[in-house]
Amino acid sequence: MIIEQSKSKELIERRKNVVANGVGVFNTATAREAKGAIIIDEDGRELIDFAGGIGVVNAGHCPEPVVAAIKAQAEKYIHTSFNVVTYEPYIELCEKLTEILPHGNRTKAMIVSTGAEAVENAIKIARQATGRQAVLCYTGAFHGRTMMAMTLTSKIKYKLGCGPFAPEVYRLPFPNFYRYGEGMSLNEYVNVELKRLKESAHNVVDPNNLAAIIIEPIQGEGGFNPVPQKYLEGLRAFCDEYGIVLIMDEVQSGFARTGKWASWQHYNVTPDISTYAKSLGSGMPIAAVLGKAELMDAAQPGTIGGTYIGNPVCCAAALATIQYMKDINLNQRGVEVGKIIEERFNKLKNKHSEIGDSRGMGAMMGLEFVIDNDPRRPNGELCDAIIKACADDGLILISAGTFKNIIRVLCPLVITNEQLNTGLDILEKQIEKFTEK
Repeated sequence: MIIEQSKSKELIERRKNVVANGVGVFNTATAREAKGAIIIDEDGRELIDFAGGIGVVNAGHCPEPVVAAIKAQAEKYIHTSFNVVTYEPYIELCEKLTEILPHGNRTKAMIVSTGAEAVENAIKIARQATGRQAVLCYTGAFHGRTMMAMTLTSKIKYKLGCGPFAPEVYRLPFPNFYRYGEGMSLNEYVNVELKRLKESAHNVVDPNNLAAIIIEPIQGEGGFNPVPQKYLEGLRAFCDEYGIVLIMDEVQSGFARTGKWASWQHYNVTPDISTYAKSLGSGMPIAAVLGKAELMDAAQPGTIGGTYIGNPVCCAAALATIQYMKDINLNQRGVEVGKIIEERFNKLKNKHSEIGDSRGMGAMMGLEFVIDNDPRRPNGELCDAIIKACADDGLILISAGTFKNIIRVLCPLVITNEQLNTGLDILEKQIEKFTEK
């Protein structure tokens, strides 16, 4: 009897033959087409998407207004380089972004292609604005894979053999209350971490040489850790005291994922500069740096940007994405989806000692798996087994965290309640399977 190999398996085998091994494989699913929150693989099987292209398709796969905008712009012109020829989509996008993401009295923006590129340019702007060199970042951080961004990224496995890294980068522990706050109230723990921040002026780096502090208000790859409110307020005060540029990285958490355009808007703490990408363009490669006008204008002409900054087709896609998000009130839908996930995750946490924590913000929710309910004993093996079993059962998931022990949900926010609950049912079934005694 001849056993036919599936088209999905054939595609994965072809990938192994021609694609460099260093390109990560977070899930072995394939895609023939996708719409909304559903991916159809090469064998015609429907998969519920809880990964969202790593948080890129908040507005769903192939939203019709975005597809139409891409087609229309591609028929006009695809590339001229904004450095050479000024065009409407770039200007209009900057106007829309500064409107929904104001940084004080006057905000300016620049458009680039990727989140890592946005971070690189944000650091260059901060250094030129302050005349300083040093940058402070956090454990658990992920800011990209270009050289400065990789230096700022915390996880060692993402940068093995890639050094030497950028100089004048320093790091503090992220205020992860679940992992490090044992025996303390949240308020007590935050006070300890704010004291550590202030002491860093004496034992980590001279704050008078700090150009910027960069932080994700809710860490993405680091494990969906929201920064405590009081800590972010204290960080803002510390930056103000020493004239440090506060950069907030919203690449994964922006554009309705947490129920607002940016997660920092939940805190009422405004950054000096912020970075965006992923769901800004519904899958087209586009990113943005926004900031207070006087800071953004401190960069000398020619020192920021690149050939493909603000590609007109990508700008058109971003403009259509923002308008579509407004039309369907996607921020509110982010809140609704988040409540459904949070309720289910809390029930699972209360039922299974292997689940140490359920946390997040809006529809950016994670489940952390540990051994013996110990925050210091991450269980990446269990997390990986559950993700693989869910894939076989029709649910696409990816992990997060330094030890890959956190299941994260980044589903398209246009997902129907039926699809969402079906996906959560699959996840719950596999958790039950792997944790039953």
